[in-house]
Amino acid sequence: MDQTLAILGMTLAAAVGILATLGILRKERTATAGPRESPFAASTEGEKRCPKCGMGNLWMQANCISCGAKLQG
Repeated sequence: MDQTLAILGMTLAAAVGILATLGILRKERTATAGPRESPFAASTEGEKRCPKCGMGNLWMQANCISCGAKLQG
């Protein structure tokens, strides 16, 4: 009975150790991986750049949405 309880305790301790090691490795891997790239493409087609602040505006806007400057075209 005592031997069975000791084996069960050692097995449980080993399982906790393995899980802790896997958790540490996962945390290190995600910390060094850096930011993930977005799967969605960003299109600048149909944009007008503001000559004053450089903000991208829709082609149909007459004034910049950021600084209010008059846009060309």
